[in-house]
Parts: sequence; structure tokens; C-alpha cells
Amino acid sequence: MKRALLGLLLVAAVPAAWAQSSAYTGVGRSATPKEVAAWDIDVRPDFKGLPKGAGSVAKGQDVWEGKCAQCHGIFGESGEVFSPLVGGTTADDIKTGHVARLNDRAYPGRTTLMKVATVSTLWDYINRAMPWTAPKSLSTEEVYAVTAFLLNLGGVVPENFTLSDQNIAEVQKRMPNRNGMTLDHNLWPGKGLTTGAKADTRNIACMKDCVTEASIASALPEHARNAHGNLAEQNRAVGAQHGADTTKPAGAPVPRELAPKPVEPAKSGTSGAPMALLNKNSCTACHGMDSKLVGPSFKDIAKKYGSGADAEAYLAGKIRSGGVGVWGQIPMPAQTLSEADARAVAQWLKSGAPK
Repeated sequence: MKRALLGLLLVAAVPAAWAQSSAYTGVGRSATPKEVAAWDIDVRPDFKGLPKGAGSVAKGQDVWEGKCAQCHGIFGESGEVFSPLVGGTTADDIKTGHVARLNDRAYPGRTTLMKVATVSTLWDYINRAMPWTAPKSLSTEEVYAVTAFLLNLGGVVPENFTLSDQNIAEVQKRMPNRNGMTLDHNLWPGKGLTTGAKADTRNIACMKDCVTEASIASALPEHARNAHGNLAEQNRAVGAQHGADTTKPAGAPVPRELAPKPVEPAKSGTSGAPMALLNKNSCTACHGMDSKLVGPSFKDIAKKYGSGADAEAYLAGKIRSGGVGVWGQIPMPAQTLSEADARAVAQWLKSGAPK
């Protein structure tokens, strides 16, 4: 009797938010307001969802040089992996809201500030996805500051500017491509989000002489083959797509043995522990075991530094600080793993990167 009474009291004490959802009986519970707030971080073009705060261009430069420049360049020019963020816009573009060079086919490439129409897009993406190695780690002030610095590089705001939730709407009026976005595609729902005629979603405009079978294909220009190493060696071993063997002419079959072998899970007392650290810290996203991906292979690193007397200390420091120039112009961002973990990986590399 006491046990049954205690059970009733416990059920009565459970908050409504923790009760099972009526829509799906027996499955999960309703999210709490705090849980919803943690995920509800998007910022709309009308700035709904933008948190209160501010950040100066000067502060943004400090954050940029410490956390952004290693991938995107000191002036937003980026390297050979990431597309440039800044460039291609003029003072006239800021006045008109149309980037003239978007219609210039001779202009090399398209930068972010040439294409993006809303400053909320910059703020939102930086907030949720940057830095690449530690997304969502920037404070609200840092996001405002980095956005301000990026806009300053593009000539949208002056050097002494402080971007905030109070003045961001005014900054929007100076975005170089703010008038370059069309609403005539009828793809956005909601009143006021389209200017074109009603879309033909019922396919009644033309239903004759239709193509019976579509052929979809892709091609790799000859001059681009093997530009970044053999693609067949860089794809995963699972799935239908294994990449072209770019060391051979187009059309040559891809040998199955070229597909990368999966990294074995950690085993106590073996090289499995370093392997687990490589996977945990996403090292394998840029480095292959035997072949170059974005960066050099682990075997090449071990061969270059393994015989050095100070190899372990040097490699551990390089892992944590990052760098560029030793293996090319593609930068390696500073890694956030602990000194002990960096030492473990360095020891493994010094011993020859055994599998």
C-alpha cells in the first residue's frame, strides 16, 4: 500500500513537459522550453531570433586572426580549399544593392560578399558553424565582432564601427547584393514572399513531347584530373561511389583495392588508442593513412619527422598550434585536443604510424 501510494505521488510530481506526448502514445515526451530554446538559434532576414549584443570591428579582427584567418586568410582571401569571402564588390554596389561583377563572366570567381543578400545569413552561419573545428564555440559578442570585421573588409562598415542588434537593420541597407535576390520562383511559402505569378505545380502547361528518359552524368575536365591526388584513394570504402582513378585516363575502371580501408577501433595496449584519438578529433577527415587527402598522409608525416630527436615534442606542438607552408598552402587549424592526447598521437607518428 505504501509502495503504491509512493508511486502515485511520484507520477503527480512529474512536470507536464516530461509527460508522454499525446500524439505518439508511449513514445518520448514533449521538449522543455529550455531544450527548445537551445535549438531555436536561427536568425531570419527580418532579424527575428537575433540575440541582443554587440561587437566592434577591432574586436572582430582579434577573433579573426586567432580563429578564422588560418582557413580564410588574413583579409578573407582564403587559400586553395575555401572560397574567398571578400572581394569583387565596389562602392557603387553598396549604393545600388546590385553587384555588377556578378554579370561579368570574365571576373574570376564569386566571393561570399558578392553573392549573399542578407547580413542575417552571415551572422547566422558564423554563429552556428564557425570555427570549422569548434562550431558554436563563439560567444555572441564574438559573432557580432567577426561579422563586423568581415563587413569592414568588404567596405560595408567603417573601421570604428560596432555592430549590434540595434543597428544591424541599417547595415542591411548597405549590403552590396541586397537587391540581388529574387522572389519570383514561388518556392517560399507565406504572404509577401513572392512577386511572381502562381507556380504551375500541377504540370498542366505542357504535357506533350516529353523526354521519356533523362540521362544524368558528370565529367571531370582533363586538366583537373589528379589535381588533388587520386580521388579513388580518398573516398570511403562503403557506398556505390568510389571515385575515379585520376592517375589514369577517363573511363578506366576503379580497382576495388584502391578504396581506403576503415580505421580499426581502439584496442587496449595497442596502436588502437591513437587510432581512436584520430577518429575522435576528426584527424582522418584531412589525413589518410597511406595517401594524401587535404593534408599529407600519416605515413608521410612519420617518414619526415619520425627519426628526429625532438620529433615527439615538435609534432605534439604542431598538432595543437596548427600551421601552414610545410606541406603546401592548405592551412591546418589549431586543434583543441589535450596535451596528453597530442603527445599520444605524436608518439604514434614517431613510431612510424603503425596500423
